[in-house]
Amino acid sequence: MTRPVTSLKRASELVAAGLISKSDQPKIEDVAQRYAIAIPQNIAARIDPHNSSDPLAQQFVPSIKELEHQPHEQHDPIGDELKSPLTGIVHRYPDRALLKLVSVCPIYCRFCFRRETIGPTSEQKQNSSPSGVLSEDQLQAALDYLKTHQEIWEVIITGGDPLILSPRHIKNLNQKLATISHIKVVRWHTRVPVILPEHITTQLCQALKCDGKAVYIGLHTNHPEELNSQALAACKRLIDAGHMMVSQTVLLKGVNDDAAILIKLMRKLVENRIKPYYLHHTDLVPGTGHFRVSIEKGQEIVQTMRATLSGLAQPTYVLDIPGAHGKVPIGPTYLSPNSNQKKTGSHTVMDPLGNKHLYNDPCALPAK
Repeated sequence: MTRPVTSLKRASELVAAGLISKSDQPKIEDVAQRYAIAIPQNIAARIDPHNSSDPLAQQFVPSIKELEHQPHEQHDPIGDELKSPLTGIVHRYPDRALLKLVSVCPIYCRFCFRRETIGPTSEQKQNSSPSGVLSEDQLQAALDYLKTHQEIWEVIITGGDPLILSPRHIKNLNQKLATISHIKVVRWHTRVPVILPEHITTQLCQALKCDGKAVYIGLHTNHPEELNSQALAACKRLIDAGHMMVSQTVLLKGVNDDAAILIKLMRKLVENRIKPYYLHHTDLVPGTGHFRVSIEKGQEIVQTMRATLSGLAQPTYVLDIPGAHGKVPIGPTYLSPNSNQKKTGSHTVMDPLGNKHLYNDPCALPAK
């Protein structure tokens, strides 16, 4: 008796599930040769194959458009490799570093900025064990790096998706991180609460605790339909266990490039004790041109959000500058100096509705 498929990983399985057409199968097989595919059955069951704008399908079902590569797209769009002193570590900012613990995910987002190095089809396999997890020697070398660099205040555990690991594995890592006194914050980036909510068990929530450290869970979510009752219950288990949660969202054409959708998402997050953190402008990832939105449109969306949402629900709209130069906020500008009165501290300030007002900074006025 054959074992039932728990995730759809082949083009033929996507055809059988009605998620792609038979005519597209050969091209999707070409996509699979380059970029990993995996859609757990519970997510596949929530996708409406008759709705071309289904937000889950847009994010997770591979498209033949992924074979269209543009000249400005980059293998390493944010410069991870330029700032990786050894396998598993990315150190782009002075006081924090990434620990890339795994190179696999339970689901593969079609816009992922690490798609060239993540998943069983990637070259990343040569840098980790067959399971996609850092080897013991690689992990120890990474931990030695974190110990040596005492300027590192925060460690971000990422991958891949590190919460696919067992509670035992996670607890073992946290016990080692707890011995590094200068690290004060441990942040885990994940999609697991949304994709495999049943994996967020009481045992895993306890394993995430790290003595002497503040633990944050960064949830990647892009559309309110992702946050069904099971996903929210998984987040509640994490928060009730004492972990703080923030969210990260990618601005995606055809998925959430609409202020009303993002407003609904951010409110739903805050209502469930998750602080919206970043709204990412889409990176220059190969084969993702169909997801890309202009910065100008992104700024318009953020301006509408500013006029509507509570401050608690405002994410920071950021661009990760290609070449490992870091993230910067790129939201609309509300304050500008009056060019003919710079010396007097005179500014034009725009309110959330777009109306402009004069503001004179009293601290900048010349002394009488």
